[in-house]
Amino acid sequence: MTEHSSRTTPPSHRGLRGFLRDNGLGLFFTVSFLLALFGQAIAGHADFNNQLATDGLQQISFGEYLTTSDFAVDVSENWQSEYLQFFLYVGVTVWLLQRGSPESKEMHKGGTESDEEQMVGPYAKDSSPKWAKAGGWRRAVYSNSLLLFMGTVFLLSWLVQSITGVAAHNEQRLRQLQAPLSWADYLGSADFWNRTLQNWQSELLAVASMAVLSIYLRQRGSPESKPVGAAHGATGVEG
Repeated sequence: MTEHSSRTTPPSHRGLRGFLRDNGLGLFFTVSFLLALFGQAIAGHADFNNQLATDGLQQISFGEYLTTSDFAVDVSENWQSEYLQFFLYVGVTVWLLQRGSPESKEMHKGGTESDEEQMVGPYAKDSSPKWAKAGGWRRAVYSNSLLLFMGTVFLLSWLVQSITGVAAHNEQRLRQLQAPLSWADYLGSADFWNRTLQNWQSELLAVASMAVLSIYLRQRGSPESKPVGAAHGATGVEG
């Protein structure tokens, strides 16, 4: 009896293991995000102080740097491009298809699909979310909630980028004894669109590469890939 107990995992340990297993993907990327953000802040602080030293100005502490428009615009311009990527991807994959790609629905399933296929209203299961069982505006909102969230975060982060971007840009202009720009003028400036488009093009290239390369290339065991032995023309099949 004693020997059996020593081999039994305590409930608390078993619960922790279960939590880590059930949430491993989200935890990995959350921790990786925080580490990358911290690393960006350290590198950005050093670069910012180097610029201040070049301009003959007093350097600032790490805490002060975290409240600057330079740090805020660098973070927000990356966030808006990432959420734009997912906003477009979630939206266009409803209607647009790619034969042979696991990132696409099957070729006959283009569109929003039927209530039965989506398990809403009278076709909802006992385990279905409450708003999937409801009708009217609640079902309409919930049916598009992922797209709405991605689009909202994209617009908000783009707004933050424009506000913090004009502050950072004007700070640089003042150092060079140039007149500051208004927010409206900054929206039409080369600096704003250079920051914006250099992020957009990289995100769109990454999505296009994933959608097309996954037709022909494989990663065994990944849900982002087809099974290794699946035909190149197999569409909407995940490994």
